[in-house]
Amino acid sequence: MPSLKKSSLFSLSWQGQLQDYVTAMDWSPDGKWLALASGSGEVTLLNIPKKQTITIEPSGTKSIDCLGFSYDGQFLAAGGQNGQVKVWQLSKDVKTNSKTDSKLPALVPVLVKVLEHARTWVEHLAWSPIRNELAFSLGRDVQVWDMAREEMVTALPFETSSVLDLAWHPDGEQLALSGHLAVKIWSRSDWDNDPKVQEIAAAGVVIAISPDGQYLAAGNLDNTLMIWGGDSDYPWRMTGFPAKVRHLAWAGATRSSAPMVAAASGPGLIVWRKQRTDEAGWASQVFDLHLRKIVALAFQPNSTLLASAAEDGRVILWHKAKQLSQILEGVAQGFSALAWSPQGRLLAAGGQQGEWRVWVQSARGKGFSR
Repeated sequence: MPSLKKSSLFSLSWQGQLQDYVTAMDWSPDGKWLALASGSGEVTLLNIPKKQTITIEPSGTKSIDCLGFSYDGQFLAAGGQNGQVKVWQLSKDVKTNSKTDSKLPALVPVLVKVLEHARTWVEHLAWSPIRNELAFSLGRDVQVWDMAREEMVTALPFETSSVLDLAWHPDGEQLALSGHLAVKIWSRSDWDNDPKVQEIAAAGVVIAISPDGQYLAAGNLDNTLMIWGGDSDYPWRMTGFPAKVRHLAWAGATRSSAPMVAAASGPGLIVWRKQRTDEAGWASQVFDLHLRKIVALAFQPNSTLLASAAEDGRVILWHKAKQLSQILEGVAQGFSALAWSPQGRLLAAGGQQGEWRVWVQSARGKGFSR
């Protein structure tokens, strides 16, 4: 068992409840808003500074399974089981406070687009990191929309299976899709050109691109992890996982850290660190403190502090992804989602009974995670 780094990095700041389990969550770029989605179709916005909630989509009959803010915080998109992708534009409306006569900006979500796709489950969506372009999966295809112009840019056919995951390159110029036997990468400069194909021996369940854009990782149905570096077609292949690799997270680059990716397989957490040479490959460290399946992984932005959430009702913080730092509890039936604020000061998690929690980093804990 890893030793405990004795420090209370985070304390509970706010908590609440949705109607059903929390399926997805995302922070606005300024860290002032947290969007939550539920298994009953709710979409709720939390105003973090004021501790106020705004329900922009009421509870229905079908789940919302993915959501996200655009890179500039202007739009929020959500998709789910009913085949719809809804896009809200988030603008500031100036209101006057009668008590103080001061002008306070309030967020006003306006539904600007509803994309209908009957009998198709929208399971994945992602905004470009530099443009208001939204990619989302529709079975075997992915559509990319320019939401500023409200027009479709392209439709990308994966062909051999349903799209199981998608990810933009950090420079916004490439889009990667994973599915049966491959990860396929399209270039934005020529969507109509054939994609680059990285072959795998099974279905790619989850993919993640490192923050510097140098590495692509794929967690696979055959209990393996594959990592491609740069433009190489020859990946490193990691084995020994107890089950399929469901979740991946790359650490942000720091001056003293090597490239590092965390992978979750069942209740197991494995952290892989790049060695000095390509020939030496990657070294692994295994953590087994979770008692049930891990449901989410995330590194604190620009840090090596790793958070893992699981169905055992624990969020565990790992100092430098090496050492147990803190265990956050309080959701008896288990967690289902996890997200850091972009500034890294706040950590949010959602539960399988609709609970949500927001923890704040203590002034004492600042700097411990680097």
